[in-house]
Amino acid sequence: MTAPNTPDPSPHAASARAHVAVVDTGSGNLRSVQKALEAVGAHAEVTADPDRIARADKILVPGQGAFGSCVQGLSCHGGALRQVVLEAIARGIPYFGVCLGLQILFEASDESPGVRGLGVIPGRVIRFDLPPPFKVPHMGWNPCTRGPAAGTPLLGDTPEATSFYFVHSYYAAPADASVVALFSDHGVPFCAAVAKDSIFACQFHPEKSQEAGLALLRRFVAS
Repeated sequence: MTAPNTPDPSPHAASARAHVAVVDTGSGNLRSVQKALEAVGAHAEVTADPDRIARADKILVPGQGAFGSCVQGLSCHGGALRQVVLEAIARGIPYFGVCLGLQILFEASDESPGVRGLGVIPGRVIRFDLPPPFKVPHMGWNPCTRGPAAGTPLLGDTPEATSFYFVHSYYAAPADASVVALFSDHGVPFCAAVAKDSIFACQFHPEKSQEAGLALLRRFVAS
């Protein structure tokens, strides 16, 4: 018989699960991202508390809506939320950005003139300017090809031309293309994901991208 005080030997015990802070900026598909993380074994906590984020093993910043609104959400608590995210990145804490969580890493966006992004990756976010038949926003499944930063462990053995689900009108234009992990195409080639140091961020929605998206989150949680 097992002694009453014997610790749970399971590797999936709650204490052994990676604690991922899902940063609540007030604009995002928070619950669906949280559920996707939990499905791949994380302890995922939606929070806007800088102290909770600072203690997390990893952080994920989702976002839907406008660049300016997302950046404004980071200004909560007197700017402490923005600061704790920047400090986490500087300390090498794994960061996963989804949609706006990718865009705010850049310096600025055409969507919100005058609003400063985090500036962690040089470059800006620009709007699709496309002739018919291309529609904006770009919505739906699109194949992605590997870029210069595709060696990131989060991509693992992801096959070339794997499709992910996109919903966006703007896309990031890095000043240095060496950070691009994935490209896609919607009338023009565009950056679909970046990888730099402890950062991985994607324009598509992994939580809506079925097994291909869950595989990315699974590697993030396990990394």
